Amino acid sequence: MHKLLAIFLTGLILLQSFSREVLVLDYALHKERITQLFCVNKDKPQMRCHGQCHLRKQLAKTTDQESKAPGSTGKVKYDAVLPLPCFAAESAVLPLAVRIAWPRLVAAYSYTWSGSIFHPPLLG
Repeated sequence: MHKLLAIFLTGLILLQSFSREVLVLDYALHKERITQLFCVNKDKPQMRCHGQCHLRKQLAKTTDQESKAPGSTGKVKYDAVLPLPCFAAESAVLPLAVRIAWPRLVAAYSYTWSGSIFHPPLLG
């Protein structure tokens, strides 16, 4: 039961994520029906619309719904004030070579080199 619920909810999330692709796939599968029922340019065959006007309207509607949805992943603006350090005219010129004294690294472990390879005792 839990697996079925998890699969169902995962399917709903994926369907929401790929809503535009589902609309395009539906248009590709039902092109003739959409052309007959929803096409605005049926009387103008030279435009070769074939229901693309309806597809554009549907895609625009889903884009508007996604942008109006709370918590949408639209453009987020972050306003941050970063302090800039004030440089005096004297500190603007840096010396060419700066010697940095690094602390000496001390090994926190020790080992004894053994030239022979350890062989465990044989059982039996």
